[in-house]
Order: sequence, then C-alpha cells, then structure tokens
Amino acid sequence: MIRDLEVSTRFKAVAGRVDQAGGIAIRFLDADNYYVVRANALENNVRFYRVVSGKRQQIAGADTWVSAWEWHTLTLRAEEDRFTISFDGRELFSTNDRAFGAEGRIALWTKADSITRFDRLEIRPLQ
Repeated sequence: MIRDLEVSTRFKAVAGRVDQAGGIAIRFLDADNYYVVRANALENNVRFYRVVSGKRQQIAGADTWVSAWEWHTLTLRAEEDRFTISFDGRELFSTNDRAFGAEGRIALWTKADSITRFDRLEIRPLQ
C-alpha cells in the first residue's frame, strides 16, 4: 500500500472496437474506489478520473495523439492531493483532488473490449 509515488508503464493498444485504452490505477481501495489515468487510441486523449462508489468522474484531461500498435509511456505522479500526468515523456497536465488521501494499491487498467499490452511497470515511492 502506498500513497505518494510516481508510477509509469509502457503500453500498446492492439485492438478494440469500443475502446483501445490502457492506464494506471492508484490509491486503489477496491473495484469501486480509486484514481485512474488512461490513454485511449480511439479518442486520441489522456484522461484522469476518480472512481467513487463505481461511478467514474473526470477530473482533468488533454487531447494528444495516441497511436494504436505503438509503444507509449504513461506516467502518473501523486503527491498528497497533487497529480501530474505525463505521456511519452511530456508533461500533459497537473491537477488537485482530495477524494482519496489514504494509501492504496496500484493496478494496470483497461476498459470495455480493449486489448492492451503492458511492459516495464516502474513504481517509485516519494519521500
């Protein structure tokens, strides 16, 4: 269990008609309560959400080219109530949220019919 960290992974969206997405979930308390950053190749965007009682709420996002069948790097830095999201080494946005301040688990994330490959999960605690 960890609260303040920087986590990154490489991912490649390879298929999906509804979604071609990959992401990272943090402060994961259970299947209905967590934060998630995800990149979607069908929508060409990166979004940051809170999921509370199973309901997803967008906190922030940016439109950017997310190509299918290519490796991308997604990074999420969480320090107290500040979240910074980077994509392919470029910072996209930062935002604040206080919904989940406690420690939680970390998970890789996909949605709907996404078929996504992941590689090189890196987790760095912040002190």
